[in-house]
Amino acid sequence: MKQKYNKLVRDNVPLLIEIQRKKFKFHQASDEEYRQKLKEKLVEEVNEFVENPCIEELADIQEVLNTILYDMQLDDQQLLKAMFAKTTINGAFKERFILEWVKN
Repeated sequence: MKQKYNKLVRDNVPLLIEIQRKKFKFHQASDEEYRQKLKEKLVEEVNEFVENPCIEELADIQEVLNTILYDMQLDDQQLLKAMFAKTTINGAFKERFILEWVKN
């Protein structure tokens, strides 16, 4: 039985499937498809973390984020600078504030 995926997978997955002597098909994404599939992968990994909050799922999220940064030709320092700027203005999430309502 053929199981369809149509999703971005890690670089070694085709080799791992081949070692299992299974038949499969894959293609290399265009730039546009790659960026779309990265977004889908990020949502997938976040959903997996929500279902199973553990370090392995966080590692998967971070791997996708690192790949998106690389694809956008950005680096960790630029990300940290943006995070610092946002935190300076809006704060972080350490105080655990839950906004219930705002009256106009």
